[in-house]
Amino acid sequence: MTKDQIFEFFRRLAEDNPSPETELEYGNCYQLVVAVALSAQATDVGVNKATRALFREVETPQQMLALGEDGLKEHIKTIGLFNSKAKNVILLSQLLVDDYGGEVPDTREDLVRLPGVGRKTANVVLNCWFGQETFAVDTHILRVGNRTGLAKGKTPEQVEAKLERRVPQPFRLGAHHWLILHGRYVCKARTPECWRCPVVDLCSYRKKVREKPKGR
Repeated sequence: MTKDQIFEFFRRLAEDNPSPETELEYGNCYQLVVAVALSAQATDVGVNKATRALFREVETPQQMLALGEDGLKEHIKTIGLFNSKAKNVILLSQLLVDDYGGEVPDTREDLVRLPGVGRKTANVVLNCWFGQETFAVDTHILRVGNRTGLAKGKTPEQVEAKLERRVPQPFRLGAHHWLILHGRYVCKARTPECWRCPVVDLCSYRKKVREKPKGR
């Protein structure tokens, strides 16, 4: 895509959804960290179902430590990999208490020190809570970046680097939300719904699905 096409790409997505945000539910920065950590290889819908009762009980890392690993598992046992995720949440909560006074740090370097928090999770927290222009590349963004030609790369890191270079203002803050939502609801993995895509004419995908399949 050219610079003008990229600007138009995001302009249209922004027009459809002026204020994009994560679909994960949380009440403070610590809960956001926990929710994003739990969302690995799980859906936001599934995570939200598990965390609603949990977050009524737990708002701080200190409260999570008081709940304990077994208590946490009872809340999140419907989420995939819940045993390892529960262990990591307890460990990251302890580290927050020990090294950060119970507060979530606002740098990627500090965030990725937390058990279960990788670059993508750190980028989500920096963007959603601290308002930093980061690009959290998940499977949806990896697919959309490659399929559309917006940012091609074999790894999330490669796609992130291209987005960092190519996404213009005023779209940088909301870019990863627009791309995730576009991949989740329109540019789907198996059958992209090109017939209702607002950026179909800007997309380099050759096997466009121009008509809605019967029965859908």
